[in-house]
Amino acid sequence: MSTDNQTPSADDADPASDAAELQALRERVDELEASLSELDDGDEQQKLTIVATQGSFDMAYPPLILGSTAAAFGWDVVVFHTFWGLDILHEEKSKNLKLSAVGNPNMPMPNALAAIPGMDRMATRMMEKKIDENGTATIEELIDLSLESGVDLQACQMTIELMDYDEDDFYDGVTTGVGAATALQHMAESDIQLLV
Repeated sequence: MSTDNQTPSADDADPASDAAELQALRERVDELEASLSELDDGDEQQKLTIVATQGSFDMAYPPLILGSTAAAFGWDVVVFHTFWGLDILHEEKSKNLKLSAVGNPNMPMPNALAAIPGMDRMATRMMEKKIDENGTATIEELIDLSLESGVDLQACQMTIELMDYDEDDFYDGVTTGVGAATALQHMAESDIQLLV
């Protein structure tokens, strides 16, 4: 009977080799646990980017309410205002935003009636009255609340130049001189992006 092909038994294993393999395995487990712990300790703050493109009275509310609410929950929030949305941050223009009655399917009047001169002003006054009676915050109050909550209200630099505005025309605390590339970078890093 030949003994050349016998497999070694567990008793015949080299204890030094087993100890080295066990130590290497423990070190690898420690490395993997450290990697997982680094992932867990990462930036858990959620990010929200809102692009505000419309400057009508009713469209000033969504980005400011959503932004200030997310900031109250500890989110990193940027609201990038561009084109007509820039009027929301303009101190003078934000006080005269109008609600458009034409083309708004939820207005309680037909479009033919809504197109009569002065109807936008009347619809705006009706909404302002409802906001006042309900105790809802004004646009200016929501801007202040947003800034106090840490929302980064940004004014698009290209639109500032296009509309011939001055950086001093905006509420204190508004970030001016922001370009599309900066806005895109924050959007790429955000958990949620909204276009309003």
